[in-house]
Amino acid sequence: MYLDTSVVVKLLVREPDSDLYQDALQGQLIASSELAMTEVWSALLSKERLGAIDDRQRRRAWQVFLDQVSSKQLWLYAMDSVQLRKANLIMEQCHPGVPLRTLDALHLAACDLHQDFPICTADGRMRDAARKLCIPWV
Repeated sequence: MYLDTSVVVKLLVREPDSDLYQDALQGQLIASSELAMTEVWSALLSKERLGAIDDRQRRRAWQVFLDQVSSKQLWLYAMDSVQLRKANLIMEQCHPGVPLRTLDALHLAACDLHQDFPICTADGRMRDAARKLCIPWV
């Protein structure tokens, strides 16, 4: 199962729907893109700035993420030029009905290229794109 960054963050930091995702992903093999390395860090810093977590919680969540990656509990697919070209194609296929953001298109491209279905996302726009592209999603 491929996770977009919003779901990865829900597994690291308590959010209203974190339990839903924890339960749904129990026992699943999970993966994401190397994009998650920067997106998770950015999300944790943002949560700290907004007062949702403190410095200690941010550092602990980041360490859990790094541990999951190093132990292969969370596999990160490498980014390459094929993925970048695929993301462009995905944005074009979704245009104009689903205005995909760049990073969302890159996640969808990684999921599709690696055939790691379904994609698990909390983002309605990504679900709309997955539906249009016939990519299974949860």
